[in-house]
Amino acid sequence: MPQKDQEIALLRTELEMLMRERQSLLRVVGASAALIASLDSKRLPVGAVEAADMVATAVNGLPEETLQDALNAVHAEIEEGPVA
Repeated sequence: MPQKDQEIALLRTELEMLMRERQSLLRVVGASAALIASLDSKRLPVGAVEAADMVATAVNGLPEETLQDALNAVHAEIEEGPVA
């Protein structure tokens, strides 16, 4: 196999691995977002509230499209609360 074909095959393998990893990460983020959205922070221990806040801050920092991809990866929908 010529070197260029080997490089293409290597890049293809790497890209496929990265896409599988992205799907795994999207599932983790989607599940985390769904969990955080369902929590009642008034009923959680302080340590859990702090951890939930860290996760929520990270999730909220994602681009809207990425968050939607994550929710789709776990077939979750987050209902928006009333706007104040």
